[in-house]
Amino acid sequence: MPVPTLIEIRDAIRSKTASSREWVDRALNRIQKLDPRVHALVSWDGDRAMDLAEQIDEKIARAEPVGELAGVPVLIKDNMCTSFGRTTCSSRSLEHFEAPYNAHVVERLEAAGTIIVGKTNLDEFAMGSSTENSAFGVTRNPWDLDRVPGGSSGGSAAAVAADMIPGTLGSDTGGSIRQPASFCGVTGLKPTYGRVSRYGLVAYGSSLDQIGPITRNVRDAALLLGVTAGKDRRDSTSVDEPVPDYLAALDGPLEGVRIGYAEEYFGPGLDPEVRQAVEAAIDAYKAGGATVKTVHLPHMKYAIACYYLIVTAEASSNLARYDGVHYGHRTARPKDYIDLYCSSRQEGFGPEVKRRIMLGTYALSSGYYDAYYLKALKVRTLVQRDFERAFGEVDVIACPVAPTPAIRIGERIDDPLAMYLLDIYTVSANLAGIPAISIPCGFSRAGLPIGLQLMGPHFAEERLLRIAHEYQMKTDWHTRLPAIADGVPKP
Repeated sequence: MPVPTLIEIRDAIRSKTASSREWVDRALNRIQKLDPRVHALVSWDGDRAMDLAEQIDEKIARAEPVGELAGVPVLIKDNMCTSFGRTTCSSRSLEHFEAPYNAHVVERLEAAGTIIVGKTNLDEFAMGSSTENSAFGVTRNPWDLDRVPGGSSGGSAAAVAADMIPGTLGSDTGGSIRQPASFCGVTGLKPTYGRVSRYGLVAYGSSLDQIGPITRNVRDAALLLGVTAGKDRRDSTSVDEPVPDYLAALDGPLEGVRIGYAEEYFGPGLDPEVRQAVEAAIDAYKAGGATVKTVHLPHMKYAIACYYLIVTAEASSNLARYDGVHYGHRTARPKDYIDLYCSSRQEGFGPEVKRRIMLGTYALSSGYYDAYYLKALKVRTLVQRDFERAFGEVDVIACPVAPTPAIRIGERIDDPLAMYLLDIYTVSANLAGIPAISIPCGFSRAGLPIGLQLMGPHFAEERLLRIAHEYQMKTDWHTRLPAIADGVPKP
């Protein structure tokens, strides 16, 4: 039986063929049934969700105006502030934190009538590529419970893949939407930096973070992006750029598309099965009339080193506030004020967060700032210029999302450098601030999903989504379900 999409659920509620209460009840039942095995969620509130669903149903029954996504259940990553429940960032440091306000995207979702059922698991403070670094336990990939779902938005991707929920929001600092979307066989979009407000998103790397949708297909992603995008005066990096009707644009004409093939993404280290699947997808575009042109991104080889210098430096600064005084966990019996700071951070942060704080502090320290951090900023500019030149020749660049399909749990947790290399194909889009999307394009022989990454120029989401949608209309990779999600009932 086909999995209901976010748009199908919206239309069913609007047409009164099913109620919001029925769809929310279905989501809660799926979560209760599957989450003990997948552990995609940190928290959820069924009573609150059902109350909101009942209110939506009553408004629809009275023919009162409702929002774009009235009654549709969704989940959000637990690094986005909500005035209800906790916002933990999957860290002991914020285990009991209750935010006094809603993030901008939460305001937008609620204005559209969506029902936020709960919050998803992540690598602590979004620092990781596997969702193994959560203080509240590992999230598992629904396609193979012995494998990671990717990270840091692994909980969001796993919840969609297991059909617990039709759509979620994640955050992407260096690939944290696209990589888990690839590993879990779903669609994940990182918008242009500034397209979606970061107000209320707990900061990791402020010049890199961006919120975006994770859904079953491109149509749903387009709808969620349209709901959440737009200028927000509370975020100085939010750009005052008109928001197109992304959903309507999907069915527009698509002629003369130029697909860029960057050899830098297809070198040593790329799994042969991933290469085969991605190149087959590019060939499908070519067979459909697209022109494939080779482009060059000469500074891509420096992107991973550049990214980890910049992001750890920003993390070191952003996480300084979690000291047991301003925010976060406070140690029980400090000996003095030095011990208060040291013990509170020692007890509150996990190993990966500590590692990145130390790396960033080192890169920013006297005598090393110019040698490391400043040099990384210069390389970032060169990466941005590479993309600008490439997009003068092509409409989008097609490449892998990750060098391998999903890895096994524990496989790289003790090898940070190997883990960081999982982001080798995604970090460049964050450095350049450009939009990028992951869509399913095949499976490995072991039955694991493989993702195709498409990247476009700044604020070209409309074109990017249209080109991604064109591929999905001709393939069925995005409709396939892991065995754990079989037997899906309709309400």
